[in-house]
Amino acid sequence: MKKTTLFSNNQWKLLFFGILLSISMLGCNLKEKKHHVKIKTPYGDMIVELYNQTPKHRDNFIKLTERKYYDGLLFHRVINEFMIQGGDPDSRNAEEGARLGNGGPGYDIDAEIVPELFHKKGVIAAAREGDRSNPQRASSGSQFYIVQGKRFTEEELDSLEDEEFMKESRKIYKKKQWSNKDSILYYQQHQMYEKIDALRERLQQEADSIAMINRHSIPEEHRNIYKKIGGTPHLDGKYTVFGEVIEGKNIIDSIASVKTNFGDRPLKDIKMMIELVD
Repeated sequence: MKKTTLFSNNQWKLLFFGILLSISMLGCNLKEKKHHVKIKTPYGDMIVELYNQTPKHRDNFIKLTERKYYDGLLFHRVINEFMIQGGDPDSRNAEEGARLGNGGPGYDIDAEIVPELFHKKGVIAAAREGDRSNPQRASSGSQFYIVQGKRFTEEELDSLEDEEFMKESRKIYKKKQWSNKDSILYYQQHQMYEKIDALRERLQQEADSIAMINRHSIPEEHRNIYKKIGGTPHLDGKYTVFGEVIEGKNIIDSIASVKTNFGDRPLKDIKMMIELVD
């Protein structure tokens, strides 16, 4: 009796091709869509790509943009070779010379600090309150800054690492000194100055050891970019970076070079409008 097969060779080939095509299309569908916004300014437009690695900040920025929240707001804080900042709702129709920077939508966003997203020139990051009042480093609900920064040499980056280490060591030392305040006070009252010196030396050694364990080193890839295009490396790991300017980086330089008052507010208002591109 002749043996029969379910499919011919050609049918098997077509079936196999169809499976491969389905898998390929599924992969495309699973790939995350990239979101872009256009920031319009009197100096030109910037196209910003929002990072999918920071979904809370991405979605919040898209939501506010769709609501036209940013339209008419100012770049209210501008510091050349550092950054340009905006997003304060109080800046809309603000009086000339008024101090700005405290406004927001009434909520914060949980920090999404990703080590791979660093402060190279052109990135957009969330402003926030300082560590003392905001130890969780939660972001402002609407205020953001775009990095201009400057180019660094290898030696300057090394010095920056040393400075950050010393800052961290001093912070740890102060906490240890406070926790040993009773002993220090006792030694002072009894003029036991050698004891004070010995205790302080021990606390400093402990602070240095802890700071060394947590010492931040700038990755080589990031160093190369800071040397080539610039940025603000001292902000890395402290603020949420959630996007970057992919077109119109020259607009950052134009805005950063304007004249400002003592509060870093431009003497001539720089209004923005933001719209979704895709």
